[in-house]
Amino acid sequence: MRRKTKVVKIGNLAIGGDHPIAVQSMLNVPSADAKGCVKQAKELEAAGCEIIRLAIPNMDCVKTIAALKEAVSVPIVADIHFDYKLALESAAAGVDKIRINPGNIGSDDRVKKVAQTCREKGIPIRIGVNSGSLEKDILAKYGSPTPEAMVESALYHCSLLEKFDFDQIVLSLKSSDVARTVACYEQISEKTDYPLHVGVTEAGTERMGLIKSSAGIGSLLLHGIGDTIRVSLTADPIKEVYAGLDLLKAVGLRSGGVRFVSCPTCGRTAIDLIKIAAEVEQRLKNCKKDITVAVMGCAVNGPGEAREADIGLAGGKGEGLIFKKGKILRKVSEEHLVDALIEEVDKL
Repeated sequence: MRRKTKVVKIGNLAIGGDHPIAVQSMLNVPSADAKGCVKQAKELEAAGCEIIRLAIPNMDCVKTIAALKEAVSVPIVADIHFDYKLALESAAAGVDKIRINPGNIGSDDRVKKVAQTCREKGIPIRIGVNSGSLEKDILAKYGSPTPEAMVESALYHCSLLEKFDFDQIVLSLKSSDVARTVACYEQISEKTDYPLHVGVTEAGTERMGLIKSSAGIGSLLLHGIGDTIRVSLTADPIKEVYAGLDLLKAVGLRSGGVRFVSCPTCGRTAIDLIKIAAEVEQRLKNCKKDITVAVMGCAVNGPGEAREADIGLAGGKGEGLIFKKGKILRKVSEEHLVDALIEEVDKL
């Protein structure tokens, strides 16, 4: 059962409560390059990204917020470290959410200004705790960035906003260590009802990042924890979006689009199934139909093992079968298998 959390509105999107888990990513074009950021933001929106984050390292980058707000309908998040003035200017520029840790911006007066401005404008704040940047006193207390240390840090930052009557808060507690990340979110979910932004930080390259994120984010989602996710990859941000959407579908939390099933091949496989499966997946990448498509290597067992698939193919020697819900439709030569499958998908 999904953990019930406070509902927080980010522009035209709400997270928490019973709202769908949102997939987000971050622009990696230089933030002052408004034109480049707009181009990438449009690509992310087209790929299905539901929240887009922009680093704001200096005042020159604030102007990009307005350009993004005009170009896309996806909520824009300003990622800020240390300088509270950047938060105030980003709010004035119309940003939908701010990522900043109040304990890092100085005096209570500065925290109060940010809290008041965000409350007046309806802008939520994400507090992002990372294992590599804990406060010195908390780190000294625990000796290392343990889950307990990270939870204490998160609650400390929350308290700085709460004392100024600000509660539109989203929390993240990320580590590059999967087990530590999972423990952090499990513990914080017992102590607060703020919505959680879930992810494994600095997860790695596309291959390793996918593995670590699937293990960490997937584990939490299956236990009802998480209100928005980012699959962090050292790769094109669009791949983060596709991975996030696919991960939600894999754990049964997102419908729509193709669910792809294919067998791992074995000594009975008599067609180039790896190539065929890759081609089918690529050609159906943008298909929005809520269907299951199977690509199986064995013409004898394929239709039976994948009988729940809406449509599928199963290979033989130089040929294969096209089947629908386990029922064989026709036999096709290997070179025409993919085209025949796509033809049947188009009929659905």
